[in-house]
Amino acid sequence: MLHTVRSLRGMVTSPHHLASQAGLDILKEGGTALEATVAMGATLSSVYPHMTGLGGDAFWLISWPDGRSTVIDACGAAALGASRALYHEAGVADIPWRGGLAANSMAGAVSGWEKALSLSASIRLNLPLERLLRDAIHYAECGYVVSDSEASLLHEKQAELSENRSFLDAYSLSGTLVSSGAIRRNPALALTLNQLAHDGLDSFYNGALAQALADDLENAGSPLRQSDFGRHQALLCKPLHTTIKGAVLYNTAPPTQGVASLAILKVFDRIAADQVDGYDHIHGLVEATKRAFIFRNRHVGDPAWMTRSAQDFLDDDAGIAQLAAGIDMRHAMLWDVRSQMGDTTWMGAIDSSGVAVSMIQSLYFEFGSGVFLPQTGLVWQNRGSSFRLEKGGWNGLEPGRKPFHTLNPAMARFDDGRTMVYGTMGGEGQPQTQAALFTRYARYGVPLQQAITAPRWLLGRTWGEESSSLRMEAGFDPTVLDQLQQAGHDIKLVPAFSSIMGHAGALVRHTDDLIEGASDPRSDGVAAGF
Repeated sequence: MLHTVRSLRGMVTSPHHLASQAGLDILKEGGTALEATVAMGATLSSVYPHMTGLGGDAFWLISWPDGRSTVIDACGAAALGASRALYHEAGVADIPWRGGLAANSMAGAVSGWEKALSLSASIRLNLPLERLLRDAIHYAECGYVVSDSEASLLHEKQAELSENRSFLDAYSLSGTLVSSGAIRRNPALALTLNQLAHDGLDSFYNGALAQALADDLENAGSPLRQSDFGRHQALLCKPLHTTIKGAVLYNTAPPTQGVASLAILKVFDRIAADQVDGYDHIHGLVEATKRAFIFRNRHVGDPAWMTRSAQDFLDDDAGIAQLAAGIDMRHAMLWDVRSQMGDTTWMGAIDSSGVAVSMIQSLYFEFGSGVFLPQTGLVWQNRGSSFRLEKGGWNGLEPGRKPFHTLNPAMARFDDGRTMVYGTMGGEGQPQTQAALFTRYARYGVPLQQAITAPRWLLGRTWGEESSSLRMEAGFDPTVLDQLQQAGHDIKLVPAFSSIMGHAGALVRHTDDLIEGASDPRSDGVAAGF
C-alpha cells in the first residue's frame, strides 16, 4: 500500500483490519478516541492473540485538544512471591522464557482500559461497556480466521509451547495445531469478556474472576496470587518530552524505553543528512540509536530503582550535542549488544474533537509465557522473564518491581499545529522503526503511508545470533548498502516486508481537521476513517 488515507471526522489504525473496524464503529456511534482504542485493544485480544491480550501490559499516550498530554502506565509488577530464591530452588540460572516461572508479573492491560474510560467519561457519557467489548466477544465466541502471522509463529514456536497442555488444547483442531485460514474459537475468553462487561473491568483484579485467574496461574507454576491482583492499579503519569526543529516529541517514561526513542531523534536532529534513505540518513540514525541504547541499557527500568532521570538526560542539551558530535559519519561504532525481544500491537485513534491516542499493548514474546488459563481463555505474558537474577544492578528481580519494557507509544506536536500519533511492535526495533517513519515524514516530507511501507532496518543481536548485524530489507539503493558496508556496518539482507521489522502505524491531524492515516503492509491491519 502506498496511498495515505484521509478523512475529516475520525480515524483509527491497528495491525488487524477487524480491530480497526471495531474502533471505527465506536467513533461513528459518537464514542471518543479512548473508547475506540479500548474496543480495538479488546478485539485484538480475540483476533490477534499471539501478539496481545488481557494477560499482558499496556501503555497509553493521550493528546488533548487543549495541549495537555497524559500517559496511562498499565504495567504490572513482579509477584510478591517472585523472589530470586524461588528460581534458585527451581535450579535455573535465568528466568525461563516460557512456562509458569515466566508468568511472574501482573497483567495491567485491563486496568489501562478502565483508566482510559474514566478519562473518556470526563469528556462525554461513555458508551456501554457491553458495546465496547461486543466485537471482541463475538470473535471469541463465534470464531475468527487465523492469520498467516499467528499460524506461522504458532508452528515455529511449537516446541517451546508444547509443555503447556492447556495451550495445545486451545490451539488444536482434531488434534492438529490450527493453520492459517482455520476458524478458531475461544469460548472461555468470550465468557471472560462477557463477565467484564457485566461486572466491570475492575472485576479482573478483584472478585471471582481474579480468583479464577490466580488459581489457574498457580496451577501452572506461576508465583502470582490473588493478592497480587488486588494490589495492582494503573497509573496516570506525565510523558517524557523533548524539542527538535519544528516539533515537540512525546513518549512514555520508564520503565519503558521511550527515552531511547526520543534521544535517537534528538541526536539525529543535529546531524546533516540531506537525502531520505541515503547513507547519511541511515548511518546517522543507526549511530544515534547506539548512543541512545547505551543510556537505556545502563539506566532504564522501574523508576523507583533508577539512579538517573530520563527527562534530565533529554533536557541536557550539552550532553545530547556531545553525543551527536561523537558520531563518526564515515565509520560505524562497534556494536555487540544483545537485543530486547518482543511482539506487540500498536494502535491509534483520533476523534472529531481532536483527542488523539497512541496505545501499545503486548504479551512480550509471541504467545507470551505460553501459559493458557483454561477457566478464562487468557494467555499470560512473560514480561517478567526479562528480569535478571543477579542481586542488584539493572532490571534485577525484586518482588513488586516493575520490569523494563520495550513498549513505547509515540506522539508529536508540530509547530504548524499538526498532531501525530505513531508506533510499532517489535521490541528492540520499536525506537528504530519510529525513527525511520518519523524522519521520513517529518524531516523529508515523505507521504505518511510511503514512510511506513518503505524498506526498514534493524540493528541488534537477537537470541541465538553471534553477531550484531544491521538487517536491512530488500529495496534499498545498492549504492547506499555498499557505503554502509564500507563504513563497517555488518549488513545482513532480509526479504522485503519482513515480519521482524514490526507492524507500524500512524495518524496525523491537521489544523483544518483533516486526518491522515497509515497502516503497515507487514501486518493484517488497515487505517480507516469516516
